Formats: sequence, C-alpha cells, structure tokens
Amino acid sequence: MAMSSCWFSKTLGDGIWAYSQKDKVKDTFDPLFVLAGRPVEMAVFTRHESDGRLQCEVIAYFSPAAAVVAKLLEAQPCPPPARGELDLLAGDARCWPVLFAAQESGSGPLA
Repeated sequence: MAMSSCWFSKTLGDGIWAYSQKDKVKDTFDPLFVLAGRPVEMAVFTRHESDGRLQCEVIAYFSPAAAVVAKLLEAQPCPPPARGELDLLAGDARCWPVLFAAQESGSGPLA
C-alpha cells in the first residue's frame, strides 16, 4: 500500500474549546497509533495561528501516515506545514527529522 504524501489540517477552535478538541484528537489517534504498530511517521501537530484576528485558533496538522485519523475527524487535505511553532500533540517524538527532513537540512536547531 503506497503511503500518501498528503497532509491534513483541522481547525480546533480557540481557548477552552480547542483544549476539548485536542483531547478528542488524542483519544481518536492513540488506539489507531497502537494498532498501526506505533509508526514513527504517524503524528499529529498543533499550532496557534491568528492571521490578524484577535483570538488565536488552534490548527491540528495530521501527517500523511495519520490519514485515517484525519478522515475520522473530518480534517481537510493541506500542504505540509512549516515546522516553526508546531507542537507535537500525538505520536512518537522521534518523528521530527522523519517528517521535516527537507526543512531541517542545513537549517540548524530550532529554538
């Protein structure tokens, strides 16, 4: 089975709502992650984005290997996110160099 290179994203909302949505994402992701054998390239990230609005929204980004989780949560296909300011919500911490190798080459550690 060929793995898609398509990422997915879903707006989780802001403030308290985003926290409950993050829990929903983790609760959906965790059993599927275990079932898949905990692949290092299967991960979900979040980022706070404001786009000029007063309130920040939390956006969840699902790696291509997390497509099943993304589809269950009705996330939409999107381009790969830039690594900056992403937080790992669910998955193996060793996923960073695997998923963002192209962005890391020659750029040094990110603060």
